[in-house]
Amino acid sequence: MSAFFRQAEQFLAALDCQWAAHIQAIGPCLHQPRPERDPYQALVRAIAYQQLHVKAGDAILGRFLALYPGVDFPSPEQVVATPTEQLRACGFSASKLTTIQGIAKARQEGVVPDHQEALSLDDEQLIERLVSLRGVGRWTVEMLLIYTLERMDILPADDFGVREGYRRLQELDTQPTRRQMIELGNAWQPYRTIAAWYLWRVPSSRV
Repeated sequence: MSAFFRQAEQFLAALDCQWAAHIQAIGPCLHQPRPERDPYQALVRAIAYQQLHVKAGDAILGRFLALYPGVDFPSPEQVVATPTEQLRACGFSASKLTTIQGIAKARQEGVVPDHQEALSLDDEQLIERLVSLRGVGRWTVEMLLIYTLERMDILPADDFGVREGYRRLQELDTQPTRRQMIELGNAWQPYRTIAAWYLWRVPSSRV
């Protein structure tokens, strides 16, 4: 993987002087996927942290995991069998709780694939399949693709950090739109995941 990262860094640095200076300032890409997590677990974790600061997400997830001693992560069967009141007491909002219970049921029904099946699906197939679940959006599936399935050419064009990072990098007055971000990202293939990693790290002091 490190050889791929070095190729990506060289490719992106050759795009223009802004990319080159930024990559030199940040240093080597240290992207760390978590392939040991299956799609079900990754989705539940992503929903738990949505729209929260890391500390708040950690606290809620910690209370959730504490409901299931003796296991690293509860099975879909365990989540479905847990009374809603107990899950709500962990700190989940009503909408998040409905989504998490839905993900667990969808894994039981085979809609959420296991790791092996997920690897056999291409990016858009998996996105189309999982966004059918209530509360699961494209961004959530893109994080699954990046961090669990180790896909190296994913650009989360809706991500505020990616769009704001590009605005700062290029010293623009406004962020690019989603469509503009997708068009810009076409030039970064097949390293769009690495490009996103660097865009997330553009310092706010640039502009």
